[in-house]
Amino acid sequence: MAPKPPEESHLEQALVDLSIESWRLCRLFGRVLEKLDAGEGTRYANQIRYFLKNLEGHLESGGLKLVNLEGQPYDGGMAVAALNMEDFAPDDALIIDRMVEPVVMGPDGVRKQGTVMLRKGQA
Repeated sequence: MAPKPPEESHLEQALVDLSIESWRLCRLFGRVLEKLDAGEGTRYANQIRYFLKNLEGHLESGGLKLVNLEGQPYDGGMAVAALNMEDFAPDDALIIDRMVEPVVMGPDGVRKQGTVMLRKGQA
């Protein structure tokens, strides 16, 4: 595959960065909604889901995809950086507890590595 022209590469990076920040804002807003009464937060939660669905659709049209690995067993070969890896022993079975930033995949593979927090899993 031929390298992308510089302006196309710059636009894709801007799209990736904007998508990650949008994803992070939605996650933060979701945590705020958890503190509201169920009836009051439902409408806002639906708006977040709608926004994220649209975001994913726009990314897909550009050949990109956000990947959330929460709940998956952690493997050192994953395209993520673990912020709390030093909290665990080398032989601990680890689970991805929380995504701080999602992995961004493109048609050729990983466009941007994700960031995660880990927890001990069942051995």
